[in-house]
Amino acid sequence: MYRRIRDLREDKDLTQREMGKILNCSQRVYSNYERGDLDIPTDILIKLARFYNTTTDYILGLTDKKERQ
Repeated sequence: MYRRIRDLREDKDLTQREMGKILNCSQRVYSNYERGDLDIPTDILIKLARFYNTTTDYILGLTDKKERQ
């Protein structure tokens, strides 16, 4: 899951700082999400899925289908 959110961010050429602003958290907190040092709260998981036009299942690694239908 943590690798996927990093890959999604990098695919959009965004920095961790930019993602922190989008998610209303600090760069440090977002970095901790990507490293797996902090569990991603459900509301943040949903925001990520919506922002990247994917599903929470994709982010969680439950499917390899990237695009939301």
